[in-house]
Amino acid sequence: MPILKIFKVEIIIENKASIRDPEGETILHDLLVKNGFTQIKDVRTARMLLLEVQAENKNQAKDIVVRMCNELRIFNPIVSICKINVVSD
Repeated sequence: MPILKIFKVEIIIENKASIRDPEGETILHDLLVKNGFTQIKDVRTARMLLLEVQAENKNQAKDIVVRMCNELRIFNPIVSICKINVVSD
């Protein structure tokens, strides 16, 4: 019987570069106008989900999360990109 471990997995969902990011644009505007951070040239926002996944190893944990994202449509692949990282074991 395999020993299962708990892995922390990050899912980062962000708009593709060709898609507008109104929230990022608002933050950039505030940084430039209200706070004078003229060195900042662009802001893109993203959503992050942090999961705890029970699996035999990191690869299996990532495979479970990839399958979950695809089956449950956690993100829209037409407008978003999804990055999945196993961050601890």
